[in-house]
Amino acid sequence: MVAREEAIAPGVIRHLRTQGVSVDRIDTGETALRMLVHKRYALALIDSDVDGKKGMQLLEAMRRHSAELPVVITTAVASVKHAVTAMQEGAADYLMKPVSAEAIETCVRRFLSSQYAPTSPDSGVHASSKPFITGCPAVKQILESARAVAGSQATVLITGESGTGKEVLASYIHQHAGRAGAPYVAVNCAALPETLMESELFGYEKGAFTGAIQRKIGKFEQAGNGTLVLDEISEMPLTLQAKLLRVLQERCIDRIGGDRQVSFAAQVIAISNRDLADQVRKGQLREDLYYRINVVPLHLPPLRERHEDIPLLIDHFLQRYSALYQRQTIDIDTATMDQLEACFWKGNIRELENYIERAVLMGTLPPSPDGEDTAQPGTTPDPTTLAIRPGLSVKAVEEVLIKQTLHEVNDHRERAAKMLGISVRTLRNKLNEYRNRTDSQMEREAS
Repeated sequence: MVAREEAIAPGVIRHLRTQGVSVDRIDTGETALRMLVHKRYALALIDSDVDGKKGMQLLEAMRRHSAELPVVITTAVASVKHAVTAMQEGAADYLMKPVSAEAIETCVRRFLSSQYAPTSPDSGVHASSKPFITGCPAVKQILESARAVAGSQATVLITGESGTGKEVLASYIHQHAGRAGAPYVAVNCAALPETLMESELFGYEKGAFTGAIQRKIGKFEQAGNGTLVLDEISEMPLTLQAKLLRVLQERCIDRIGGDRQVSFAAQVIAISNRDLADQVRKGQLREDLYYRINVVPLHLPPLRERHEDIPLLIDHFLQRYSALYQRQTIDIDTATMDQLEACFWKGNIRELENYIERAVLMGTLPPSPDGEDTAQPGTTPDPTTLAIRPGLSVKAVEEVLIKQTLHEVNDHRERAAKMLGISVRTLRNKLNEYRNRTDSQMEREAS
């Protein structure tokens, strides 16, 4: 990572390291280029504002030094032109600012999973893959169907509400494809500007347009004989839908500026949280494309219809975030668990995960999404209620409030500082203080 410390979402580097990823954070482009001489990297992430706004020059220098090194660059939300230039200069991908910890983790996982084979030749599972946790009979039947079609050339359509685990199911299909070490390439169709989408998916030849200084391999070719995931496929422009239909029918792609077709062998998985039949009726999705991608439909039910999964997921997230934040695991009694199972969970698994992460940070269960108080006897009060009591230190309340505010704004430090009424510098110093205290505690425990 070539970025200043304040440009990186707090905790992301430590979390990546707990997942077995070795991370170096470097402040300047000059230092980064020196590091490339002495060390081999699997991925480089460049902040566009690093080193006096020389992110693009560093991208060019890195590409000259190591053409095989994937380089991801950040760009401001409004700067689509900057993103286009970055892709033309050879960037493997770009992230829109502000960049959350989740976005960085997803980006790293995607690139590393496409480069390294699984640890066990028989498992087909990448080290960074998430387990599909369920005790629901209906979902178990979906997993059985997923295993049956994994590794075939049949197109799979995964639908369901946001946060139901569609991406995890796509990864599950890839894991059971029986193609050890095959690439897993995911594309979010809604995140790509229309001007970039065609070249990202299908690639281009050198000289195809101004700035095309070398051939670029598109996502279909990058997927090789593995899996290509088209997330939010309903957001693809109609003009490109026609080309995608032809590609899926003929299983060949045409690079922009190319004079020959290139075949591909990857299994294609389309994902959507919309009612695609309704999208067809509204003229926003081609009917012929809908039937082409709907060969194997898999619909994940919302969490409110999968009550058996809630205790399993809560236990999983408690263990995960207790380890991540070095906090004590919260014990949940039967009555409270029943109450959580009865919640509507409009945001599904994603909402439940955020709720448990918040609980681990605060040391107590906050009010449930349905507005009921879930705090248990003997737990620390929820600081958002300002329930101050003797024995609760100001520093403890301050730390929880700062971290809760950062969580609410997706780790955007400027917004958090404004909400808290402090400067970004003060916020950064506070976070460093918490980090150093946690590191010291870990060192004492280790000794």
